Amino acid sequence: MNANQLLAQIREKAGYLCIGLDTDYNSLPKFLLEKEYPVFEFNKRIIKATADIAVAYKLNLAFYESLGVAGWMSMELTVNYARSHYPEIFLIADAKRGDIGNTSRMYASAFFHNLDFDAITVNPYMGRDSVIPFLEYQDKWIILLALTSNEGAEDFQMLKTNNRRNYLFEYVIKTSISWGNTDNIMYVAGATRPEWIKKIRKIIPQHFLLVPGIGAQGGNLEEVSEAGLNERCGLLVNASRSIIYADITNKFDDAARKKALEIQREMEIYLKRKKIL
Repeated sequence: MNANQLLAQIREKAGYLCIGLDTDYNSLPKFLLEKEYPVFEFNKRIIKATADIAVAYKLNLAFYESLGVAGWMSMELTVNYARSHYPEIFLIADAKRGDIGNTSRMYASAFFHNLDFDAITVNPYMGRDSVIPFLEYQDKWIILLALTSNEGAEDFQMLKTNNRRNYLFEYVIKTSISWGNTDNIMYVAGATRPEWIKKIRKIIPQHFLLVPGIGAQGGNLEEVSEAGLNERCGLLVNASRSIIYADITNKFDDAARKKALEIQREMEIYLKRKKIL
């Protein structure tokens, strides 16, 4: 999926919502636990309830890998279900991979060839040769960690570089933009730092940003949208727990849809304000 195809979906759905499937086995409604793959059953109902609203789903791999083979199967079943029923949906593997070239090539094969994700989050700390193997796949994306929402982001990302002219996260962005283009590289920019999203947007005015951190993590959608929207939207804003755990009864999918609609309707206001719709 290229950027124009992603934008077409954003316009059609009047929103730029990415739903995070951070599906914790221990938080599932009890009635699902009798299923062979309860995590998949949960995901399937969430996707079915929200696929006409969300433009993307982001699967955080920790919640799947922690369950061993059953978790990996749940992830694979989730991807296959989304692909077969909603092929227009943008699927993100939130894997935060990053290793030497040969290893990265195997990661890329796992998530782009075997699992058919559209995008994968990548840690750029090891440099260009650890990232390039992911860019060898046509119509696939990497989402580089630039500025994250966690408290520990201050430890490294905010260090000054180049004789104190740039923060490290700015240097990462400026260095990496030549590795690909606006059709295959996005950047993570945490929602709890909207003032920095403005700075990032000045460096990369045309790239898409994946913005986690609204909802349970405290980010403000209006502030993020004001800081990050460009003339073709350029944002995917992720919400996870606030949507998928809006309710834990057998009506959890209805509650998730209601919460997703609330966010989408607010996004529609900002898209119209920006004259994208």
